[in-house]
Amino acid sequence: MASGYGDVYSQWKADPEAFWADAAREIDWIKPPSQIFDTSAGVYGHWFPDATCNTCYNALDRHVERGRADQTALIYDSPVTGTQRKFTYLELRDEVATLAAVLHEYGVGKGDRVILYMPMVAEAVIAMLACARIGAVHSVVFGGFAAKELATRIDDAKPKVILTASCGIEPGRIVKYKPLLDGAIELATWKPQTVILLQRPQEQAEMIAGRDYDWVELTDAAKAAGDMADCVEVAATDPLYILYTSGTTGVPKGVVRDNGGHMVALQWSMKNLYGVEPGEVFWAASDVGWVVGHSYIVYGPLLYGATAICFEGKPIGTPDAGTYWRIIAEHNVAAMFTAPTAFRAIRKEDPDALLLKKYKLSKFRTLFLAGERADPATLEWAEKTLGVPIIDHWWQTETGWPIIANPVGLGLLPVKHGSPTVPLPGWDVRVVDEASKPVADGAMGSIVIKLPLPPGALPTLWQDDERMRESYLSEYPGFYKTADAGYRDSDGYFYIMGRTDDIINVAGHRLSTGGMEEVLASHPDVAECAVIGAKDELKGEAPLGFIVLKAGINREPAVIEREVVALVRDKIGPVASFKTAVTVDRLPKTRSGKILRGTMKKIADQDPWTMPATIDDPAIFGEIEGALKRKGM
Repeated sequence: MASGYGDVYSQWKADPEAFWADAAREIDWIKPPSQIFDTSAGVYGHWFPDATCNTCYNALDRHVERGRADQTALIYDSPVTGTQRKFTYLELRDEVATLAAVLHEYGVGKGDRVILYMPMVAEAVIAMLACARIGAVHSVVFGGFAAKELATRIDDAKPKVILTASCGIEPGRIVKYKPLLDGAIELATWKPQTVILLQRPQEQAEMIAGRDYDWVELTDAAKAAGDMADCVEVAATDPLYILYTSGTTGVPKGVVRDNGGHMVALQWSMKNLYGVEPGEVFWAASDVGWVVGHSYIVYGPLLYGATAICFEGKPIGTPDAGTYWRIIAEHNVAAMFTAPTAFRAIRKEDPDALLLKKYKLSKFRTLFLAGERADPATLEWAEKTLGVPIIDHWWQTETGWPIIANPVGLGLLPVKHGSPTVPLPGWDVRVVDEASKPVADGAMGSIVIKLPLPPGALPTLWQDDERMRESYLSEYPGFYKTADAGYRDSDGYFYIMGRTDDIINVAGHRLSTGGMEEVLASHPDVAECAVIGAKDELKGEAPLGFIVLKAGINREPAVIEREVVALVRDKIGPVASFKTAVTVDRLPKTRSGKILRGTMKKIADQDPWTMPATIDDPAIFGEIEGALKRKGM
């Protein structure tokens, strides 16, 4: 089937306002927009400036009213606790309305902030929707985040209430949340009035009288009294949530998402990009602490009338590398979205996909990857293993939904390994040099997006328009700076080669660490890898590769290291100056699967460094230091 992408993108380009006005008809507005875009408002303009709406109504109530009351809305699957729960749209709406009434009882109203410091449990999804129901602004902070980092977010958001749980559960350990939260509140200048705490069976947290209240007791009392909150009318331009960008130091950047544009963009993307239908099961294997969890665990699937999955587990170790296959088979998943890191981990543990043979993935059609660059070796393995299209796509916390993708719902375009394909409607993507001038096809440059950004993208940073301009809009006037580097080919396909910080300067040559990683990953014994630019007295910087070997490889690491060095020399050339590869047991990552290359570089350069708040396992950095010492570095 020929793709309709070209026609649809051309329609948007010819008349963006007409395009988004048409997309907006899929939303149930309280007051429909009479103006689609106001160029004079905000930092670069506002979408649907005179409309009013309620996001929770669109995600739940309208489906209950129109025949989906008994359809499963949310599946909670927790291999770490051995539990599952399913909620119909009616049941989920009632749970949400009840918690919203409790929040209202504790003084939370339209515009008030509520911080969620939660594990991947159904209550986290319920809490987000409860805030949306009453017009409160939620800010989800990844459960288990360090006290200092949580304190900076408390001071910035100034929440009236914090919703939390007694613990999170990782393979082999329990992470106690309450001591971290208490420490954060002690450090913070702003003191929230109320903490509502979900006591989990695995850990009973101590409560502070007069501030802390039991989640189940409060909601049970509200249910007994029949207390349910109605949906509150908000402006389309009112904030739905604040999401702080990961890995920030000092004052964090609070990405704001508005109500109206966010709904329009996500609703459009579910069908046209992800190619799913209402009633089908869509699984984003992420966390509600990250933008993927906001957009495609909670809001996207529910706005669209699909079934969402809230998964409390890991791709390996809960209990094994077949967990993803079990979920897809058991819950009849049609499309899945995860990070390439997850598939690299599965491939390392089970390179021949023997565990897949236990399951029938009869309804499974498409796998989407994002979050880290999807190297061709991982894509090829996933294609061969699953026999379905593997769709790499690219977006950011700030954008809220994908920028560049292969639009399954409009008809697949030819897949090119290493490229997330083409810009979606709304995104005018360019590759430019330092002077904001376009570079030739095939030439590396900075990737920027012509303003205005489409619905769903951040309108600003929380209470800081000036920082929004300075961080994203000032370096390339008229454009949004993605801080990613890459190139476009002659077919209009884009290649995202890494952050602009990952372009290293070797004796005056600008080289992509992403390109070198692609070569390392192609070695048959390498499961995953990372390349950084380490200090070099002669060349300024020199590439340094870290490789993790597949399970069951019995060859000498030193031999494999020499082979990957030769491979880079052969594929990229002597100009890369790639001379050193170091074998490690694992790479340091955030809990969303991003490799922490910046900290690895500081360790290699012997510069001062601090433990990133988002690190999955802090012990890995000690392993990196040990491996470098053994190499005499």
